[in-house]
Amino acid sequence: MPGDVQRPTGRLAVWTAVAGTVFIAAGAFWLSFTALADLARRSGVDARQAWAWPLIVDGIIVVSTVSVVALAQQREAWYPWLLLMAGAAVSVAANAIHAVVAADADVPAALAGAVAAVPPLVLLAITHLTVVLTRRFRVDPKPVEHELAAHAVVRQAETAVHLPPKELALRMKEDGMTNKAIARATGVHPSTVGRWLAPPAIAAAAIQEGGAL
Repeated sequence: MPGDVQRPTGRLAVWTAVAGTVFIAAGAFWLSFTALADLARRSGVDARQAWAWPLIVDGIIVVSTVSVVALAQQREAWYPWLLLMAGAAVSVAANAIHAVVAADADVPAALAGAVAAVPPLVLLAITHLTVVLTRRFRVDPKPVEHELAAHAVVRQAETAVHLPPKELALRMKEDGMTNKAIARATGVHPSTVGRWLAPPAIAAAAIQEGGAL
């Protein structure tokens, strides 16, 4: 019962954190967006099109961060990592340049650049955190399958000495194992397991077992 209470509580805490990260990410994106849009206008981009430049620069950070998490521990992950680093570098540099250009004369350039670099860095970090948090409650069927297989292996080890392969296959099927897994465990072809587990064969085995009792 304590686990049933803890699970909804943990879920609420995670989604509260997600809401907070989304709010922070929106603020960081807006600060970076306005700075980059102004820099684009100062660089000669038409005012009606300047809004697209920050979307491209900061948008690639968001998309590549999600891709990095989705492709974790896979070979293809190098490409979104490359895009993420490139997008982050461009965004930080552009925000710093805009701060140096637009800052008041009495503000040191290094300070202005450091302050302006905070929003894109926060956007990068908070986007990654949001994706990681939302992944917590994804349903992964593999642990369930592995647990069933482990249980079946233990049961097989306990009964393999006393049971013929066909009856052992029936027991393993009850444990939720697939025909291929049963075939590997019993050392027969999957088609043989299919014949063993056909409805008439199962019914005959049940009758035989009932008579033996």
